[in-house]
Amino acid sequence: MTERDRLQLAYELAFYPPRLNEFWRRLRDGAEENLDLAGELLDQARLLHLALPESGYASQRALNRLALYQAKARAFGMVAFLDNLRRYLHRPPLTAGAVPPHLVRDIGLPPLSRRGFSLPKLKPAA
Repeated sequence: MTERDRLQLAYELAFYPPRLNEFWRRLRDGAEENLDLAGELLDQARLLHLALPESGYASQRALNRLALYQAKARAFGMVAFLDNLRRYLHRPPLTAGAVPPHLVRDIGLPPLSRRGFSLPKLKPAA
């Protein structure tokens, strides 16, 4: 999985409820083999819900999109869900106070629909 793919998946876990629900199902059913990578993705997803950075981000458009994603995710309780999943995996508390600027990218999300989707399987670290 490339860095871009990881960032895309982190954004989807942070702001796309069907993706987070599917991720939870895979964790609960034991279908996820690489729990370290799963934990890192959940950490990144949770970091995306912190306060917006004041500088160092990619573009104003990316910052605006992230702010919009954050606002819309509140209706779905994404932050609490991410916190619960992180506790389930025994992840340490996050110490950052704002979104790390390198995570602020202009990432598009799939449209919300009732159609199915497939979650990429996280392969064990080599």
